Amino acid sequence: MTSLVHTLREHRDDVNCCALSQRLLATCSGDKTIRVYSLQDFTELRFSPLSGHGYAVHCCCFSSCGRYLASCSTDAVTKVWSMSTGEVVGALEHPARSPVRVCAFSPDAQHLLSGASDGTVALWRVSSKTLQRCSRVSEGTVLACCFSPCGQMFVTGSTQGELHLWSMNMSSLYIQREAHDLGVNCCQFSPQICIDGPAVKFRLASGGQDNQLRVWIVSQHATAGYEMTLMFTLSAQSAPVLSCAISFDGQLLVSGSVDKTVAVYNADGGELLHTLTHHDRYVTACAFSPCMLMFASGSMDKTVNVWRIEDGNAQSSECLQMTGTGRKSQGYSRMLVSDWSEEDVCDWLCDEGLEILVDTFRAQNIDGAELISLNKETLDAYFNIESVGLRGKVMRKIEELRSTLMDSDVPDEFLCPVTRELMKDPVIAADGYSYEREALETWIRTPNHTSPMTNLPLQTNLLTPNRSLKMAIQRWKASQ
Repeated sequence: MTSLVHTLREHRDDVNCCALSQRLLATCSGDKTIRVYSLQDFTELRFSPLSGHGYAVHCCCFSSCGRYLASCSTDAVTKVWSMSTGEVVGALEHPARSPVRVCAFSPDAQHLLSGASDGTVALWRVSSKTLQRCSRVSEGTVLACCFSPCGQMFVTGSTQGELHLWSMNMSSLYIQREAHDLGVNCCQFSPQICIDGPAVKFRLASGGQDNQLRVWIVSQHATAGYEMTLMFTLSAQSAPVLSCAISFDGQLLVSGSVDKTVAVYNADGGELLHTLTHHDRYVTACAFSPCMLMFASGSMDKTVNVWRIEDGNAQSSECLQMTGTGRKSQGYSRMLVSDWSEEDVCDWLCDEGLEILVDTFRAQNIDGAELISLNKETLDAYFNIESVGLRGKVMRKIEELRSTLMDSDVPDEFLCPVTRELMKDPVIAADGYSYEREALETWIRTPNHTSPMTNLPLQTNLLTPNRSLKMAIQRWKASQ
């Protein structure tokens, strides 16, 4: 069952895009602004709206960690915003100053794509805010782009109707011509990666002016190169498909259309599960949460609807509970302690029965990283906690948090098969097993190019980030 959780009505013009991180929802509009909301109670952050663009904002996207938000506009600039301060940390002007219609972060947040009306795509390095490459990828306007989950290639789609697969040095890998008649409006990779013998396979969804939503299999073969094959075509909507999104677990697919509907499908078989008719005009945007069964839809009716999908999973439902009287939110429990915001720390204090300290901690701007670094001396010096018992309780709770970072009772699937240590950056190798990236890269550099697990030759040295496993490890560490 899909239910409407909340409706946002702050924009004064068409909503063009929306994006979700673990904690935040961002929306952008023809009114030149980007608005950022907390997913706990849908209140706007103190620095919202962001108003640095001179013209309509067409697209926005979060980095994988949620630390940065990128936005692009008719003003030919892609801006990178800090989600802790709301400040611009990078302003990337597209070559030839062509209007930028779409942008996308790589899975590791090291690169950022921006696609423009002149048919070019620029690839930027985020850390240095420098242009790596810019190439013409189409004779039409680039309306869609996305990175593969391995981060080693990306796809572009344009008004010419083709889907084009590129390497990170912008070498053409594969072209699917006439992917959509009259033009491609959107595309997104599923987070899941399939290792099938010598081939690595990815699932890609695309929507177009032909009223169709299509699901493709993008295959990378060790010897045969790349190919794209059509898995199925979905035709539940009666007008052009403007947006699409795939859930974090790869099980659900949603699309928004000119016919004012949002369609929800089973991503494996293409079965239509729901048709949502709550918008009054074109549905221009759809985006899933990266960690739970929640998605947002934006429309030319100037609203953003937030939806919850019930699947019988108690954990998913719990993640979506809003903070209220007598109810614990525990949204912070989905993250590493070091990634907690100041508000997450305040929520933790309340849940541990330390509400009396919320104002004190907030005044000192204590976030998760600072929380676990506190000791008895700093509590005595800066927090003016007169009660010895209260100081002792705070320190005991902090020590419990620290101990979760060093807990030795680690599930075996979270340990690297090579080092037998808890993985920080798990990757999938060609043998289908997950390893710590650094350990396997060291293994591959040796003359013996065999699998550490099967002792059979590795067909390819391609390493694909296992984001689902990384998120599971982070949840486990934060919940011990």
